[in-house]
Amino acid sequence: AVIGRAGAMAAAMVVAAGGGGDFSDLREIKKQLLSVAERSRERGLQHSGKWAAELAFALEPLPLSELPPPPVLTEEDARDLDAYTLAKSYFDLKEYDRAAYFLRGCKSQKAYFLYMYSRYLSGEKKKDDETVDSLGPLEKGQVKNEALRELRVELSKKHKAQELDGFGLYLYGVVLRKLDLVKEAIDVFVEAAHVLPLHWGAWLELCNLITDKEMLKFLSLPDTWMKEFFLAHIYTELQLIEEALQKYQSLIDAGFSKSTYIISQIAVAYHNIRDIDKALSIFNELRKQDPYRIENMDTFSNLLYVRSMKPELSYLAHNLCEIDKYRVETCCVIGNYYSLRSQHEKAALYFQRALKLNPRYLGAWTLMGHEYMEMKNTSAAIQAYRHAIEVNKRDYRAWYGLGQTYEILKMPFYCLYYYRRAHQLRPNDSRMLVALGECYEKLNQLVEAKKCYWRAYAVGDVEKMALVKLAKLHEQLNESEQAAQCYIKYIQDIYSCGEVVEHLEVSTAFRYLAQYYFKCKLWDEASACAQKCCAFNDTREEGKALLRQILQLRNQGETSSTDVAAPFFLPASLSANNTPTRRVSPLNLSSVTP
Repeated sequence: AVIGRAGAMAAAMVVAAGGGGDFSDLREIKKQLLSVAERSRERGLQHSGKWAAELAFALEPLPLSELPPPPVLTEEDARDLDAYTLAKSYFDLKEYDRAAYFLRGCKSQKAYFLYMYSRYLSGEKKKDDETVDSLGPLEKGQVKNEALRELRVELSKKHKAQELDGFGLYLYGVVLRKLDLVKEAIDVFVEAAHVLPLHWGAWLELCNLITDKEMLKFLSLPDTWMKEFFLAHIYTELQLIEEALQKYQSLIDAGFSKSTYIISQIAVAYHNIRDIDKALSIFNELRKQDPYRIENMDTFSNLLYVRSMKPELSYLAHNLCEIDKYRVETCCVIGNYYSLRSQHEKAALYFQRALKLNPRYLGAWTLMGHEYMEMKNTSAAIQAYRHAIEVNKRDYRAWYGLGQTYEILKMPFYCLYYYRRAHQLRPNDSRMLVALGECYEKLNQLVEAKKCYWRAYAVGDVEKMALVKLAKLHEQLNESEQAAQCYIKYIQDIYSCGEVVEHLEVSTAFRYLAQYYFKCKLWDEASACAQKCCAFNDTREEGKALLRQILQLRNQGETSSTDVAAPFFLPASLSANNTPTRRVSPLNLSSVTP
C-alpha cells in the first residue's frame, strides 16, 4: 500500500457510508465508466472522457457479453443525426462557428448540447486570441467572452423549463462561473452531479468553487461512488492532506490500485505537505508506468527544483520537449530548469509562453511571480500573483508571494493582510507564521509576534529560525531568562540535526548564553559557551575576552552562583567540545508560551 495504515481507517469509513462508497461491483462500475466516456466524447468533452477512460483502464477487462450496449436513439436523435455528424467533424477540427451554424434548430439533447458548447468554445477561443494579442497584463482582465450573456439567457430558459440533461446543466454552470455568479454556479453544478453523477467535469468544476470545509458541509451531494473521488480531490485542494490520503488509500484498496490518476493525486498530496522524498519516489514510479504522461509533470519539476536536482530536471525538460513542446506543463518544466540555473529572464519567458497557451494556468502565474521577484521587478510580480489569485483563491503561494513583494516595498500593513491569507490556507506551515511574526515585529505588535514565532516552533519549524527570532524578541523586552531558554532549545535542535556549520545564528546563541551565564555568575557554563564562541569567526574575539574575564574573577576568588533555576544550564553534552550524536531531551518551555 502506498499510504500504510491510514487506508484501513478510510476503508472502514467507506464501508460505513453504504451506497456512497459501495465498490463491491467493480464490473458494473467499469460499464458505467465506459458508457460515460463514450457519451462525453460524443459531446466533445475530451477531458471528462479521458478521465473516465483512464479509470476504466485500471479495472479488469469485461467479457464481450458484458460490454455496455450502444445508447438508444430517440426520434429526435435520428432527425438530427446528419447535422450532428457533420457538425461534430467540424467541432473536432476546432471550427466552432461552423459547427454551431449547422446545428441551428436541432432539438435532440446531444445535438443541442454540442450547439451551445460550440458557441461557448468559439467565444473562449476568440477571447484567448485577443488575450495573446493584447499588449500588457493590465488589458488581459478586460477581454471578455462575448457569447456568455446570450448563452446564459438561453440556458436559463431551458433550465426553468427543466429541459436540460446532466451535460446541459454542466455547461450552464460553466457559463455562470465565467460570469462570476458563483453561488448560482455551485447550485447548478450540484444539480448536474445529481442528474448525471458519472460526469467528472461537473465534480471538478465544483471543486474549483469550494473555498473551505464549511462550504463543503452544506452541499447536498448525490450518494454515489463518484463522491469518494470528489472528496479525495477536494481534500487535496483544501490542504486536508491526511483525509485525502485516507480516501485515496481506500480507493486503491477498493480495486483502483492500477489507476495512474490516483497515483498522481497521491504524489501531489505529498508535494502539498512538503514530504518531498515520498512525492519524488511516487512520481518516479508514475513515470515508469506512464512514460509519456505530461499532466502533473510541472509539480514533479517543482520537487526537483526544491531539491536542486539539475541533471534530473534537465532530463525531464528534454524528455517533455520531445513528447510535446507546446504544452503548458512542458513550458513550466523548462521555466523551472532555467530558474534553477539562475537564468531568470529566460525562465520568465517560458512561463509567459505557458500563459499564452493557457491564460488560466495557475502554476505558471505563480512561478512567473517568483521569477519577477528574483529580477527585482516588484510591480510585474504583483500583477502575476494577482492573476494567480484570480484563477484560484486557494493558492497560498500567490498570497505568500504578494506578502513578500510588499515586504520589499516596505508596506507592512499590506504584508500582514497577504501573509494572514496565506496562513489561513496553510495553518501548519511554519514559513507563513515566521513571516507573520516578522510583520508584527515591524508594526511593533510584539505580543502578536511572539505568538507567531512560538506557534511556528510548535508546528515544526522548517527553516529553524523561529526560536532565534523569539529569543531576540525576549532580548528586546529584557526578558533574559526566556531568551536564554529559547537559545538553549535552538542549540539543542540544531545540534540534534547535525547542521551546525550552516547556521550563522548558532554563534549568536552561544554569545548570548555566555553573557547570560556570566551575569548569573555561573562560571562553568559561561566558560563552556565562551569556548564555543571561539569556534566561530564573528564571535571569536568576544569569546576570548569573556574567558579572560572569567579567569580573572576566578583568580580573585569569586565563587559560582547557585541561585539560578536549573533549566537554564547548558546540556552537559554541549559543554564539552564534542558534537552530540543523540537527540537531547527537550526542555520544558511552557513558561515561554506567549
